[in-house]
Amino acid sequence: MTSTPLKQTPLHASHVELGARMVPFAGWDMPVQYAGILSEATAVRAASGLFDVSHMGRFIVEGPHARELLNWTHTSDISEAMPIGRARYGLFCNEDGGIIDDGIVYRLADDRFLAIANAANAATVYAWFEQWRSRRLPATHLRDITRDVAMLALQGPRALDTIEHLSDFDRSAVRPFRIAECTIEGRWAWVARTGYTGEDGVEIMPRSEDALYVWQLLLERGVTPCGLGARDTLRLEAGLPLHGNDIGPDTNPLEARLARFVALEGGAFCGSEALQRIAEEGPPRRLVGMRTIERGALPRQHSPIMADGERVGEVTSGGYSPTLDTNIALGYVPARLAALGLRLHIEVRGKSIEAETVALPFYTRSA
Repeated sequence: MTSTPLKQTPLHASHVELGARMVPFAGWDMPVQYAGILSEATAVRAASGLFDVSHMGRFIVEGPHARELLNWTHTSDISEAMPIGRARYGLFCNEDGGIIDDGIVYRLADDRFLAIANAANAATVYAWFEQWRSRRLPATHLRDITRDVAMLALQGPRALDTIEHLSDFDRSAVRPFRIAECTIEGRWAWVARTGYTGEDGVEIMPRSEDALYVWQLLLERGVTPCGLGARDTLRLEAGLPLHGNDIGPDTNPLEARLARFVALEGGAFCGSEALQRIAEEGPPRRLVGMRTIERGALPRQHSPIMADGERVGEVTSGGYSPTLDTNIALGYVPARLAALGLRLHIEVRGKSIEAETVALPFYTRSA
């Protein structure tokens, strides 16, 4: 028996040299932590942290029908009203409204877009694009640039100061959910004001051959290298869903509280008819945020959620929040139990832990 070798990002050697704990993730050998998950998460909240997210899929969609293809496959409004340089988050849904993946689409030029997919779903999303391109819009051109362009996430309250010091990036021109071409110490890169931590910051996409140079340049400025463990902790605190945990083909955007990213009114995208029916009837279950009342075992994925002695759902993501110093969790419950302030119980290793439904996100950065 032979196993497929894990893929490596352009920064792999640096991760190993820095003493990162490497783990397999979606077919890639990735750093889960350096100094420690909690200290790395704290660094992002207090100052700035740097993540290698080059394992995520990056696709160019271009041609006279590129916008139409994305408008069909993505739930957001990728219309002519979307300005060049704008980014939009949304979902890639199947015909039943189930979530194939979530991702951001950036408009780079009139007929040229950049689409981002999660690493575990990159091949699926590319095949989804190709299916609809060949069926409906053959004049559209697809290109996988994942290997050609790296991706680094610089996040935290000091992130913008750092990138402005090292490049011609201008925060006044590149507002949140915008992208621009920049030069970082002479090296070209796309710099997008997006992220997955709940903090302000940027996602930097240099050419792969320049990725190590940019990475080391940022570390020399005192930015903390962070692994996937801290990224997961931060995104949970920010109430951001993780595909494969909180969303997937068996969930839809409406029950996942992502309706604001679905252009239902006047929209015609794959899955829109199914989602319209769900919207009219109301989703029978909803994703809720829960905060434990007392200290105890950490709520984890698949932990049962109980109400009045009955199992009413299960945890989709959970863990300790270093920022809030409490245990938090996400999970689906019947719509009648989705109101704020309700007391539920989470079963962890045979013990019942009391929790309260709370507003999402758990953490919001100060202005």
